[in-house]
Amino acid sequence: MADFAATPQPAVTDEDKTMATLAHVLQVVGWWIAPLIIFIMKRQSRFVSFHALQALLLQVTAVCVWILFMAAFFASFFATVATAHPGPNQPPPTAMFVMFPLMWLFMFGWWGLLLVVAIVYGIKAGRGEWASYPVLGGLARRILKM
Repeated sequence: MADFAATPQPAVTDEDKTMATLAHVLQVVGWWIAPLIIFIMKRQSRFVSFHALQALLLQVTAVCVWILFMAAFFASFFATVATAHPGPNQPPPTAMFVMFPLMWLFMFGWWGLLLVVAIVYGIKAGRGEWASYPVLGGLARRILKM
């Protein structure tokens, strides 16, 4: 990563800064589709393709985390229902009342984290910085052979 920072980078135009910012910020409402469209449209710009690919990789990671969490939630839900002893005056299983608020907190916490990351890196892209996500930035550099 130090080699990349030390090498001189081509000048970043205002249009490139705008498109890179849009790639980060539009992922909040456009999920993976917005960064993918920007990545495909501005493939010739290394700056825009780097930032758009990072946003795209973040959205792919987010979808994978959602799928894993929902699978764990449904597995615990069905396990709770299966082990419950139904009766005429039995209350619902306590685990159901614990898992639903935890799921809700996780979903909003995860969305909040994605929102903060999108805003922070959108601002950095708007300044013309080659800022990279902690783990996904290195992966994006390898994919783009930077």
